[in-house]
Amino acid sequence: DVQLQASGGGLVQPGGSLRLSCQASGITFGKYDMRWVRQAPGKGRELVADIKRSGRTNYVDSVKGRFTISRDNANDAVYLQMNSLKPEDAAVYYCGAHWGSVDYWGQGTLVTVSS
Repeated sequence: DVQLQASGGGLVQPGGSLRLSCQASGITFGKYDMRWVRQAPGKGRELVADIKRSGRTNYVDSVKGRFTISRDNANDAVYLQMNSLKPEDAAVYYCGAHWGSVDYWGQGTLVTVSS
């Protein structure tokens, strides 16, 4: 049974930081590219960042220089460090695992950015 358990969301003021974590189980973690997507109210899902099996990373332009994705293959976990948060970063954040034609998604964690 595949599980991707995201955590770390919460309420933060603009300019603040949060670190999201995603704990995977039921997959051979090192085989998968891992990704974080977000969905704001009334909007579609947006790919925020991904990290390949090789460790190569990609970011959507709006978060470059502020967010950092990382993975810990020994512990089957992926992280998203979010700094200098803006109100427009507020969304439900989901972590996903991708390998070939297979995609798994976890439940989301809510990030609220407000003063």
